[in-house]
Amino acid sequence: MRPSANKDDAVVDGQTLAVLAEGLYLANLLILPGLSFIILLFLYLKYRVEAPPLALNHLAQTLRASLWAGAMILLVNLGILLGGGYDSAWTWVTLIIYFTSIHATFVLLGMLGLSHAMAGKPYRFPFFG
Repeated sequence: MRPSANKDDAVVDGQTLAVLAEGLYLANLLILPGLSFIILLFLYLKYRVEAPPLALNHLAQTLRASLWAGAMILLVNLGILLGGGYDSAWTWVTLIIYFTSIHATFVLLGMLGLSHAMAGKPYRFPFFG
């Protein structure tokens, strides 16, 4: 039997768009911030009415998570400014704590979402999903 003939490997309706949404979310966090978010927002606005449920789930979740990640960056910058500015010794402490805990959590949750999308399953981000 060929590997592609396995019934477990069947593509679920909307799975490709779901995987794309999760990939764009991770790209927004890791490689191309801003550009990936704009593409993700465009895809959400384009398919929010006609997308299959799986794709709509992943599009909505990744867009919401991206907005939360952006809000967290703004809050960290505000905290740095209120804590003495960018010349303060606490700036590096704040940034290291942010990237090792909060940012890494967003990335790990995105990887979990990507694995769900690749499996053709819906996903809900904890806390902000």
